[in-house]
Amino acid sequence: MNGRKAQAARNDQVILDAARAVFVADPGAPIAAVAERAGVGISALYRRYAGKEDLLRKLCAEGLKTYIAEAETALADEGDPWNAFAGFMRRVVDADVQSLTINLAGTFTPDEDLRRTSTRAAELAERVFDRAARAGALRPGVNVADTSLILDQLAALHLGDEERTAQIRHRYLALMLDALRLTSA
Repeated sequence: MNGRKAQAARNDQVILDAARAVFVADPGAPIAAVAERAGVGISALYRRYAGKEDLLRKLCAEGLKTYIAEAETALADEGDPWNAFAGFMRRVVDADVQSLTINLAGTFTPDEDLRRTSTRAAELAERVFDRAARAGALRPGVNVADTSLILDQLAALHLGDEERTAQIRHRYLALMLDALRLTSA
């Protein structure tokens, strides 16, 4: 990648990181707040995104790509299906992609690409879940929708700074994973 393209990619990442922080905290925030947090002029932001909806779609698409990558990692793990499932859940919590879903759902109109990406993410999550269920690692009656709700609940937890929030999310994820796992008494 040449110097200009590399700089443009860095600028775009700075804008996306700023947009994530701004819109997760306040989905109704103006796009100018993103430019301010990113330290770029509003014109630089508009050169990349036609408006707030485009930026929100891009944010959600990036979150879904991360989710898909984590699901693919879990499916490629040929070891213990429970460990692959639990690792997937931990990595999704670490990536905090659910915060985008919780905070941005309904704030923009998804396009067809985003719908396809979302469908792909759901299919892969179901495959990760089904693999653990078929291996007898999950309690009867648990379904893939339960795992999505667990991830949403964990993303809603905020306690102090980012480090403390990550600690509390992992603590509660561990408790929830213990509740999901079928073990012999």
